[in-house]
Amino acid sequence: MAVITAALVGELRAKTDAPMMECKKALTEADGDMVKAEEILRVKLGGKASKAASRVTAEGVVAAYISGGVGALVEVNCETDFVTKNDEFIALVNACAKLAAENNPVDLAALAALPLNGGTIESCRTELIGRIGENMSIRRFKRFETTAKLASYIHGTSIGVMVEYDGAVEQVGKDVAMHIAAMKPVSLSSDQVPAELIEKERSVATLKAAESGKPAEIAAKMIEGSVQKFLKEVSLLNQSFVKNDKQTVEQMLKEANSSVKSFAMYVVGEGIEKKVDDFAAEVAATVAAAGQA
Repeated sequence: MAVITAALVGELRAKTDAPMMECKKALTEADGDMVKAEEILRVKLGGKASKAASRVTAEGVVAAYISGGVGALVEVNCETDFVTKNDEFIALVNACAKLAAENNPVDLAALAALPLNGGTIESCRTELIGRIGENMSIRRFKRFETTAKLASYIHGTSIGVMVEYDGAVEQVGKDVAMHIAAMKPVSLSSDQVPAELIEKERSVATLKAAESGKPAEIAAKMIEGSVQKFLKEVSLLNQSFVKNDKQTVEQMLKEANSSVKSFAMYVVGEGIEKKVDDFAAEVAATVAAAGQA
């Protein structure tokens, strides 16, 4: 039976970054064989990743990468805000953005299969899950390739924007990206607003008009007015520019002899149902159970 020294455990930890006790157990099981111990850890870490896979990942980080006319915006999720400050997790997200831009993967599976640190993005993700003990998932990415210009803005780590634009002044692209992060438009122009959003707004406006008791002709105008107001509020070019609310974004762009071709915005966890723990209910349930016992 090999003697498992602290130096041996430290060497395995340096190679794998696994917890000390996990390294010691793996070395004991492998009878001191370093290569075999590494394989044992991979299996164990993968097992931990599988157990974590069912847990909701509604926190996370958005990262952007731009090189010339190529860029990518990526959202990678985790379970808690604590992990979003982990250097390894942030490095993984940044690597995803860079590799997505450089390799043009067709989907998330192709992105996960790209090489990273001697393995793949997927293997790095799985190993990191095993070390941290928290689920992580690459949720989405958007790649840009253009002869125009690209600008990005990341608010903290939770909101990311990338803008494709034309114009001589680079600050315009940055200003538009910041505006989008603040005002969250759903489309570039009013004619690009998704039909389902328009219908939802029209339905709400119709109910309000009916409750007003106004004649049908006036109610119809109220409904149309509400829809038009909605379209202006959610389309980028029609929004009031955050740095000068006396002009719209479209007017600002015209004044700067610039134009926006497209944009993408990711808000971390948007649309993901978060689990909300009811502490009071949990305590009550515990007390009730204890009483029954």
